Parts: sequence; C-alpha cells; structure tokens
Amino acid sequence: MGLNLYSKIEPFLDFYDEVYTLHNEFMSIVFNKDLDNVLDVGCGQGFFVESLNLNQKKAFGIDLSSEQIEACYHRGVENVACIDLKDVKEKYDCVTAIFDVINYIQKDGLKEFFENVYNSLNDNGYFIFDVNTLYGFEDIAQGCITMDFDDKFIAIDAIYEDEKLITDLTLFIKEEDESFKKEKDFITQYYHSKDRLKKMLKKAGFKVEELRDFSLHSDEKADKQIYICKK
Repeated sequence: MGLNLYSKIEPFLDFYDEVYTLHNEFMSIVFNKDLDNVLDVGCGQGFFVESLNLNQKKAFGIDLSSEQIEACYHRGVENVACIDLKDVKEKYDCVTAIFDVINYIQKDGLKEFFENVYNSLNDNGYFIFDVNTLYGFEDIAQGCITMDFDDKFIAIDAIYEDEKLITDLTLFIKEEDESFKKEKDFITQYYHSKDRLKKMLKKAGFKVEELRDFSLHSDEKADKQIYICKK
C-alpha cells in the first residue's frame, strides 16, 4: 500500500487545521483521564507525540511508513520508530490511533490489531481511536484533487464502493534535467460499522466506555466517531 508515497504528498494537502482540531480532542481525553505513558500508533509525522511531550506527557510513536518516521526525525521528533505494533515490547497506560489509522486495517485484521493493542496496555489502560463514518466516506472523502507547482504535480482520485475507499496517488517531481519523474501508488481504507467494531473490541477484552460523534470536515453530520475503550 502506498503509505510512503502518501507521506510525500500529505504536507501539500493542507490538513493542518483538521489535524490540530482532532489532536486537541484526543489531548482533552488524555488529560481528563489523567493518562501518561502514551503509545501513538500510526504516528505519521509525529505531531501528536510532540504535543504530548510539550504537555509533559511521556509518549512514543510508531508507524509502518519509513518516510513518515524520517519526517519525524527531520522535525526533531526522536521518540518514534518504524515498527509494527505486534513488535512493541513495552507496556503503556494509553494507546492512541488517530486520523483514520483503524480505517487502514482490513476487516479480517481488526481482531489481531485490537489484541495487539490490548497486549500493549497496562491493566486498566485506555485505547482511544477514531474512525470515519459512512457519511465521512461517501460525502467527504470521495473526489479528485490536482495541485500544480513549479517543481511538482500531484493528482489524487478517491472512489468509495463496496465499503472501501480506494485513493489513487500520482506525483510528478521535476528532475535537474527539467524532465519529470513519476511516482504512482494507491491507498485503501475500509469502512467499519459500529456493530463490527464493538464486537471485535469486546472479543479482544475491551469495554467501550464512550462513543463520541465528531464533526471534523462538516457541520452537517458527524464524519468521524471517537471510541474511548478501557482494558
């Protein structure tokens, strides 16, 4: 899946306001629950890990994209690693998965992922994550975007069908000889219903303490839901 290519395109998508808003919501939960020692799964460029540290919270981030981890290091965020959740050895008081991380997991992979989260938590630890609603997929995420710069051209085309959002990514970068190098890949996100998630979480041993509707991209309906789960 094209996570490394997406990491090159992401800085040009102007999602900073949305990221800031969602991170603030997660930060408020961390503080209200008085949590520390947080593992951020799918940490991306490390903004939430950085925010936790600035607020005197211990945090560590992991991501499957080596490009994202390199972006973290470039920004000065060192407490991150390019490793799979199943390879994490330390125990944490809280695990977070922010901005669609769960939607990148196929339906038949949810059980194993939730079990790995459970095994990464101390007793009475919290697992906090968000997912896209059906409205978020059908009405917000679909569509085409093109961006033309002097030294690069970006094209993004997202289509939702059969409970999957497939996003085609194309990046042209100008070389020194004025020719353009093309990179092309795709990412797939999966819609997970509330019933499916609750069932998988219960099987893994979690209790869903709270389920919040959250409007990130629209004032009409909730395009996200935030799950607050306890081990």
